[in-house]
This record gives sequence, structure tokens and C-alpha cells, in this order.
Amino acid sequence: MTWFCPICYHNVTGKSNGICEFIRNFVAEMEQKKILVVDDEQDLCEILLYNLRAAGYEAEAAYTGEMAIKKEPLQYDLLILDVMMPGMSGFELAEQLKKDPATSKLPIIFLTAKDTEDDTLQGFGLGADDYVTKPFSVREVVARVKAVLARSQQNRVEESIISFEGLVLDLGKKTTTVDGESVSLTKTEFELLGLLLKHRGQVFSRQQIFDAVWPEDVVVSNRTVDVNITRMRKKIGRYGSFIVSRQGFGYLFEE
Repeated sequence: MTWFCPICYHNVTGKSNGICEFIRNFVAEMEQKKILVVDDEQDLCEILLYNLRAAGYEAEAAYTGEMAIKKEPLQYDLLILDVMMPGMSGFELAEQLKKDPATSKLPIIFLTAKDTEDDTLQGFGLGADDYVTKPFSVREVVARVKAVLARSQQNRVEESIISFEGLVLDLGKKTTTVDGESVSLTKTEFELLGLLLKHRGQVFSRQQIFDAVWPEDVVVSNRTVDVNITRMRKKIGRYGSFIVSRQGFGYLFEE
């Protein structure tokens, strides 16, 4: 007998409890996302929490900016911040988070009753990913949450790839390809190439390379850097010529 998913009407096969694989996978993916709602209006927080959880997200609330800091924002995938709160405002909280490298890329959606152009520009100037004016539709907020999380995920994927023409480093998978062909680099060679490729045009002294690539408890000589760069150049073929030395200064990847 053929069953149909009551949510999306895909065909359901096997023992699936009436929900198709498409929906189960979609919900499972969303359940990994944690959202912190920061607003001094507790009733509004409860409404948002209920709807976010119904949409498949994990959601928690904080009623002040100070409480949000204590909840360790880094553990969340997105923050929904009210602008006007007693004590630390949403703008002040966002500014503090953006100054910290650990939380600087944390997605933020502002909620506010202030809809002037200056307020909106201030919010986006602080790195907001979206700005929702009260009163609002809860469905609209959930839709915006989904869109911001999708953009954030795409940005993380893009940031994990460093490339120059046909030379590609995947920082997540720790792989290197040269014109489509896989190349085997040692851990040191991979990190060294990543450093130079990510900061193309910037000269790094040997000491700076030591500090960035080698562990603190390892003692290496200038010759060690030179040997690793020579080996790496050979492995990446024609792109090795882009790694050049500046006598007395160090190395760089020069386009």
C-alpha cells in the first residue's frame, strides 16, 4: 500500500511512521540549530520560543543583555535581539559580540519598535543580518530566521575554501587539488600554503611563519622553512612559481 506524507505529500515507503524521509532529514537538520531570543518582554519571548520550536529549532530565552552574556552566546547559531532593553541594549550587546573574534560572525536579527532610518542603519552598521520592526508576524520572523541561517551556512562553506585559479585548499576536508588533481601535502606544508594563499600579496617573515605554522614547543631553524617551501612548490606544480621570496624579508604568494 502507498502512503503519503501528511506534511508534504511525498510518497512514504517502509516503516516511516507516516512521515517521509525528506521531511525527517529536513527537521533533523534544523534541530541542530540553536537560537537565543533576548527580549525583556517575557510574553513575546514565549510566543517566539513556541513557534521556533514548532518549526524544529532549539530555542531559549534571555530577558536582559547581561543574562544573554551569561548563557555563553557562542553555543548558539543565531541571536534574536530586542533593541530597547533595560541595562544593556541590543545594540550594545551586538557591539560587544562583534568585537570578540569568537562571536564576531554570530548571526544577529534585531527586533525593535524603532523604525527610523537611522536606527535601521545603526543596526546594520553593527553587523546585523536582518532587522524586524514590531509589531511583526511570527511567521515572518521564523522565515527570516531560516533565511539568515541558510546564508550563514553558505558563508561558512565558502570561507572553508581557499583558491587561486586551479589551486584549491579545502580547510574543512584538509585536501589540496591542483587543476583538478589531488595533491598530498604534509600537515606543515598544507598550513604553510594556506597561510600564504589566504593572505596573497602579504610578505611573511620566517619568524611569522614559525609562529603561525609550527607548534610553540618545536624549535626550528630558518632552513626548515626554506626546505618546506621548496618541497611544497614542487608538489603544487606551476603554482609553485607564485610563491616568491623577498630577500631579507620573507615569503609571499604573489599573483
